[in-house]
Order: sequence, then C-alpha cells, then structure tokens
Amino acid sequence: MMTRLAVAALALCMASSVPAAQSRYPADDLARSLQQRYRYIQDFSADFTQTYRGGVLRTQTTERGTVAVKKPGLMRWIYTSPERKEFVSDGRKIYFYTPQDRQVQVMDVPPEDQATTPDLFLAGKGDIVRDFTAAYADTAPAGTVALKLTPRRPQPEYEYLIVALDPTSLQIRGLTTRDRQGGESTLTFTNLKENTGLSDKDFAFRIPRGVDVITDGTRN
Repeated sequence: MMTRLAVAALALCMASSVPAAQSRYPADDLARSLQQRYRYIQDFSADFTQTYRGGVLRTQTTERGTVAVKKPGLMRWIYTSPERKEFVSDGRKIYFYTPQDRQVQVMDVPPEDQATTPDLFLAGKGDIVRDFTAAYADTAPAGTVALKLTPRRPQPEYEYLIVALDPTSLQIRGLTTRDRQGGESTLTFTNLKENTGLSDKDFAFRIPRGVDVITDGTRN
C-alpha cells in the first residue's frame, strides 16, 4: 500500500502561478493548467500525513513523515510515526527499509515500457491531460478545489485519484487514491517547498550493516 500511494502521489506532486480556480473552469482546463505547472517543478519537499481507510479488512491507519522528490525519479519518504521506515529511489534502484525488522528490500526501477502511468510521471514523461480524464470531485477539503482523475488506461493498482489543490496557485494540498478493493489512501501535505535545488546526494541510500537484504524476493 505504501509503495502504491507513494508512486501515485509523486505522479501528481511533481505537477508560476495560474489563474484562480474559484470561477469553476472546465475540469479539463484545470487539469491542463496543472500539467503546465508540473513541467516547471524540478524538486519539492514536504511534511505529510497518510491515512488509509476501508479495503477488504476494513482497516484504518494513520502515518506521518517527510518526503523529498527530484526529477527524474529521485525520491525519499521517511515515515516517523507510528513506525520508522524509509522508501528511497535513486533513479536506478528502489529501497524499502524497516529498521524495526532490520530488513531492506531492493527492487529495480521499472523500465519505461513496463511502467505504470504514475511511474512515467516520476520520469518526467507523464501527461495529466493525455493519461487521465478529469472531472470535479463531489467534495473537497476546506479551502481547496479537487479534481477526480480517472486513468484512460485501466491501472491494476488504483481506480482513480482525487487531487486537492490550492485554488490560486494549484499547489497540491492532498491526494486520495481509491484502490480496487474499496480502500482509500489519503496524503495531506504541509510545509511544502518547491525548486529549492535538492542535491542528488539527498537520495543516495546506504544499506546499514547487519540487516537482511531481500532482492527480487530472495534474502541475501
């Protein structure tokens, strides 16, 4: 669940001010403005709160942490509560580290011809207008405008996304992913900073000593 939402969130958070959305532009126009904004964002960092509700097991969880992203495809999610864990991509490999389990899972970043729509956004090659149909969501968090984005090509990992935007700047405030088991994962962002010149070194991951390393499902 964490991996799926992380990728979906990055797809849109990488998305110059644009005209205010209070006048209820057509949803396609708002999506086009979001895509234009996305092209100019090279990196960002933020605090986040992630909640998950529903699904087959009817569970509910809340996690918190920080995130940093840099195009193309560099990211670091550090979960600080209730359990510490890290999800890092250096553009070639993806690392999922759980200190409590003393375990690191290592995966290859998927090649472009095997990538999902969110993965293409990570590579800076996605297009919101091309890859999604846009409509206004039925409800939106206070002070935001919300777009419901349904992938034109069915995705196995999610049914649709709802992105909550600042109505003036189109900066992302939240993202909800609806999966095909009926569960909803929501990321809420605060203290978001854009284009601060993050270094590639911020996304290097060193495997700690003494941990189990699992590559392609095999313990090394």
